[in-house]
Amino acid sequence: MLELYQRALRSRLFLGSARYPSPAVLAEAVRAARAEVVTVSLRRESSGERAGQGFWALIRDLGVQVLPNTAGCHSVKEAVTTAHMAREVFATPWIKLEVIGEDDTLQPDVFGLTEAARILCAEGFQVFPYTTEDLVVAERLLQAGCRVLMPWGAPIGSGRGLNNLFGLKALRAHFPEVPLIIDAGIGGETAHAVGRLLQRLAERAQVVTITHLPQIAALADRHFRVEKTPGDPTHTRIEQLDDAERKAELERMLGGEEFLASISTEQRS
Repeated sequence: MLELYQRALRSRLFLGSARYPSPAVLAEAVRAARAEVVTVSLRRESSGERAGQGFWALIRDLGVQVLPNTAGCHSVKEAVTTAHMAREVFATPWIKLEVIGEDDTLQPDVFGLTEAARILCAEGFQVFPYTTEDLVVAERLLQAGCRVLMPWGAPIGSGRGLNNLFGLKALRAHFPEVPLIIDAGIGGETAHAVGRLLQRLAERAQVVTITHLPQIAALADRHFRVEKTPGDPTHTRIEQLDDAERKAELERMLGGEEFLASISTEQRS
């Protein structure tokens, strides 16, 4: 059992709510994962196609704890304002506090983060700070009033899994009683384990998976490349790959086009 701000949770999985093809798929994913906490970006949903009370009602009807976040905020003022809006919309003091300092990796601005955390904790928020593995920053966040730390496992969207295991272990050793929630995409050994699980499921039923992770894609029986062309409407093209195309696509997923261009055909064969 995990306890966060006096709330007991059976599941340790936090599920995001972005980029699902439909609200029905989101609801099905939450139920299938048995997740008890769902993160929501107030800024993203308010500006997207699912804006409005329908989306909020769906999340509430799932019976989960909502964890709004301040994704997309680059300053203390932005983050604090967004947190206040989220508390009003979702009627919860929980907030995943993000203050972004670098756009390419979405690395936290730890200086702005600690200042925003101090302000929000003083105003009664229960803050989940999206931070790095830095021990000094962690100490400052705890002094500001945070009772949970949410370090990144790797740059968001990189699919690298746990990029700095030593840093995470150091956090646990220095703060043994503080809950650590690792904010990380699936990658590395974790992705391979997910791929093996999907492979076993496919022995009993058809499994169709869309992934950017070669560790998962490599275990599939058949491969299709899905390409989207932006427009109004967006067009999607699906193409089945032969063995040579499958190998080339997996290589591209592993290293990217620039990496492939830097190595010879003999090295790749």
